This record gives sequence, structure tokens and C-alpha cells, in this order.
Amino acid sequence: MRIEQFTSADGKRGPRGDSGRGEKLVDFQRRADVEYARSLTRLIESEIIPRLLVAHATGPHADIDADAARTAVISAAEVAAFAPLALQVEADELLDYVDGLVARGVPLDSLLVDLLAPAARQLGEYWEDDRCDFVDVTMGLWRLQEVVHEVSARMPHDHSKPFALERRALFASLEGDQHSFGTVVVDELFCANGWLTDRLNEATTVELLERVRDEWFDLAGLTITCDCHIAPLPAIVRSIRGSSRNPRICVMVGGRVFAANADLAASVGADGTAPDARVAVRVAGELVDAVAQELVQPMTG
Repeated sequence: MRIEQFTSADGKRGPRGDSGRGEKLVDFQRRADVEYARSLTRLIESEIIPRLLVAHATGPHADIDADAARTAVISAAEVAAFAPLALQVEADELLDYVDGLVARGVPLDSLLVDLLAPAARQLGEYWEDDRCDFVDVTMGLWRLQEVVHEVSARMPHDHSKPFALERRALFASLEGDQHSFGTVVVDELFCANGWLTDRLNEATTVELLERVRDEWFDLAGLTITCDCHIAPLPAIVRSIRGSSRNPRICVMVGGRVFAANADLAASVGADGTAPDARVAVRVAGELVDAVAQELVQPMTG
């Protein structure tokens, strides 16, 4: 598309004669190149990739790959068994359990999203059901956070982008949300994917607005664990946009209330939400890319 726009960027017609015919020939060649590229892309997507997938699935190692995929999945039973351990043993023993899963082939990002985050939610349910007290839950979450930091330190971090092009994100739990485990997991996973991040725990609205006013962020992510924050959230989101040093800042919201009802994100004025931290990285990238594309189009159109 950019090639086609470039050919008519000056908005002028060439003089009649050889010059005009030459410009038409160049334009025709460029359009032919574009069509060829599109045809090649369609061929790769519709023919070559499916054949490679079929060949891989039916190859001599297909059964081995299937077995490996099954053992790399963390089951609900394993989460249910792991969560109470956080109340009973220290962080180093929890890490030994995690190392066993790594040896089995479980990816590091899956440990964060599919084991540690659900285990933290289960501890919160223990507290709500009066199965343990606040101190027990706090200590359990602290141990889980220690494991999160250790796992994150082992993850390969994406440093492929120049510093000036790296995306910046601010993640915050709001005042009164005393357990900010979800924010920690999101922060670590974004870091591993090449984002520069900052985090505020139990941030007041004033603290949040001061931070986005003083520093440039492409994204603000709010984790909501307390239903009491839903009512004031639209005003908070509007204030972030109005105060932000970046006038096109993207705002995402997350937490169990949004996992249960994703449409609620739009109603509070956010740009998006995600059911877990892994999906949040993808959605955030798409939102920031869309903003960048909107800024580029007027200059190239």
C-alpha cells in the first residue's frame, strides 16, 4: 500500500510524451510488484504452510511431540495441589516444585500464567471463605512473588529494539487492593517481552496521575481485584487520559471482574482487557501499534 501511495505522493501529472509514458511504465511495474508479492503471500499462507504443518504432524516424531505437549500443560489438579503449599513451605521449596515442572518441559511463561497466577487467586478464595486469615494469605502471596521473580530472571528478555523505540508501560493496583500479585506477574511478563515497565502498588489517584504526567508511557495497565473500584474507574481512566504526558496513551484494565465480563472494560472507558498476562502482552502490542499506525497515516496518505 505504501508503494502505491508513493507513486502519486506529489499529486502531479507528468508532461505528455515520453516522460508521461515512462511514469506510467514505472507505475505499472510497481503495481505488478505489489500484486506479485500479494500472490506469493497467498501461496505461502494457503499452500506451503499447511503442507509443512501436515508433514510435521505426521512425521516420525509426531507421537513424541504430542507426548511432550501433554506433559508441558499444567492441570487444574496441579494448581489445586500447589496453592496450599504456599501457606505451608518457604519460597525455596516452592521453587523446587517449579523446577520439577521445568524439567518436565513446562515453559517459563506458562509457569507464571497457568500456575502461579491461578494459585494466587486460589489463596484469595481461601481468605474469602475464611479458610485462612489475612496474615497467612499475605505470607503465601509473598512466597509466590519470590518464585515469580526467580522464574522471570530465568526468562530470555527481548532486547531487539533500540532503546528509543522500546515501549513503556505503567502498571498499578489501586488504593485498597492490598494483594497486587497479578500486577507483579503482568509487569514481569511485559519486561520479558521487551517493554520498559514501572509499577505502583496501591496507588492513589493522585500518585497515578502524577506518574503519567511526569513520564511518557505508551500504556497504563490497571489491575482491579476489589469490586469497590469499579464505580470510580471511569473517572480514573478519563483522568489518566487528560493528565498523561502522552496524549494517545492506551489504557488496559484487568482482574477477575473483567475476566468474567470482558465487555465491562469498554464501559469504564478502557481500550482493552485480557484474561491473563500472556494475552495482555499481545493485546497491548496491538493497541500501541494501532495508535502508531494512526499517527503515520496522515504523513503517508
